[in-house]
Amino acid sequence: MNATITETLRQRAQIHPNRRALTFLLDGENETETLTYAELDNRVRSLAAILQARGASRQRVLLLFPSGLEYVCAFFACLYAGAVAVPLYPPRPHREDARLNAVIHDCQPALVLTTASLLPRLESLFPDVPCLALDAAKSDPARWQQPAHSSENLAFLQYTSGSTSTPKGVMVTHANVLSNHRMIATAFEQTEDYTIVSWLPLFHDMGLIGNLLQGVLAGNHCVLMPPEAFLMKPIRWLRAIQNYSSQASGAPNFAYDLCARKITPEQRADLDLSAWQLAFCGAEPVRAPTLNRFAELFATNGFQNSAFYPCYGLAEATLFASGGAKSSPPTITHFTSDSLENHCPQPANSLNESARPLVSCGQSWQGAEILIIDPESRVPCEPGSIGEIWIRGPHITDGYWNRPAETSSTFAAHTANGEGPYLRTGDLGFFHNGELFPTGRLKDLIIIGGRNHSPTDIEATVATSHPAIRAGACAAFGLEIENIEVLAVVAELERSHLNTLDSKSIIQSIRQSVAEKHDLRAHTIQLIRPATLPKTSSGKVQRHTCRHQLIAGTLSTIEPLT
Repeated sequence: MNATITETLRQRAQIHPNRRALTFLLDGENETETLTYAELDNRVRSLAAILQARGASRQRVLLLFPSGLEYVCAFFACLYAGAVAVPLYPPRPHREDARLNAVIHDCQPALVLTTASLLPRLESLFPDVPCLALDAAKSDPARWQQPAHSSENLAFLQYTSGSTSTPKGVMVTHANVLSNHRMIATAFEQTEDYTIVSWLPLFHDMGLIGNLLQGVLAGNHCVLMPPEAFLMKPIRWLRAIQNYSSQASGAPNFAYDLCARKITPEQRADLDLSAWQLAFCGAEPVRAPTLNRFAELFATNGFQNSAFYPCYGLAEATLFASGGAKSSPPTITHFTSDSLENHCPQPANSLNESARPLVSCGQSWQGAEILIIDPESRVPCEPGSIGEIWIRGPHITDGYWNRPAETSSTFAAHTANGEGPYLRTGDLGFFHNGELFPTGRLKDLIIIGGRNHSPTDIEATVATSHPAIRAGACAAFGLEIENIEVLAVVAELERSHLNTLDSKSIIQSIRQSVAEKHDLRAHTIQLIRPATLPKTSSGKVQRHTCRHQLIAGTLSTIEPLT
């Protein structure tokens, strides 16, 4: 068994030198670059030799590239050179990037890798950090030397999305990646013959680990396109799945929702998704209505509901933590709202408006352990009760870069009887019939009148309350007004509705829907302009930032606060 990612990729190049490893579709439709496993290994060794000559071994190396095979080769070159890769995205033009600045201050990179076109701007932004354009760099692959590192060496720092706090660098070792790879391969029943299609950003853990690394380490063919190609025209993702007969491709919930809303009947007419065996869904709450709508809409195109694979994971566990059986359709169970709010979920006897559908994320794999723990007492919860999700296994990473206190509190948790260490995920969930049902974030809970409310559930209600509200662009959180916790809602509007805006009707619809489905009054409602809701680079709503901007009056509002 190989000990490092480098050894595994080199073995792939030796066993299958002429097998297609990577294909890049710059516009989401046409091939612009391809690499076999031998070509990939050759290019990576050439770049790694340059890094070794620059003394980058065991140093942090920041990757600032647009989506493309240059990004892929630069990432693997860091690993081949024995450096610690720090994958991020380039700063946007004419805009200060607070997150990028925070990451640079945190990890103190010895080198920034980028492209020749981006080099002048990055050198002006970061004058104290050496920058190198890899597309202009040349070296002989024979100059590369195998680094003397082990499975426990750091492979890369995966910076968290920062949806609730300042981004933290998760320390991911070679052993973590290979352990998680075997876990996913077993759960997915993955073979060497898979073709994986992905539009997800390569700086995001689901795109980097779940698609690129998972595919390359298994010897698969990975077909990549830029995120913007999919977002501008969602049919491109499904067309690529058809054109390359892709067996496995996945994305967060919002991507399936976007396809269901934006792909026209004319675009679906000749679409064939019959080869798609594994449509994994994770990185954000998995919504039953989204799965049902997508499956129903694309059934005539050969999509099977059983292909859906809801899963749960987080960067601190490398990526994947739980998932179901590949051959089974998603488990969707309705629970009564009252029982969920009381943290003792009970299946609903009837599917009325108070019954809430939750999607199972299966179970742990390959001996990993998941517990549900009372976060205050640290005592295991009664079976079926909601508590914090704690995890233990070889895929749990080494902690946060340069943050010993947070590493200790998050990665070295022990139960009240001393059992541990476990990773405290900060996520809430429960087991029902042996399957894990995540329910939300511990810190994001809205507690009003002694009842717990999940912001994600309220946001889903708000998003469907009126057609003018953009899907996936709502934030719900608690506000303290005169020492009383109340519900605040911020909703982003569709651009197409701005000319015929009836804000009173929209606000009334929000209040009515929230009251009917959650028995809760939306005290404060703010409508904002399209594409202005605070989100992370991976698309997660930044509720804390949104709350701060609401209080400060800095949201891009459309109507006065109500």
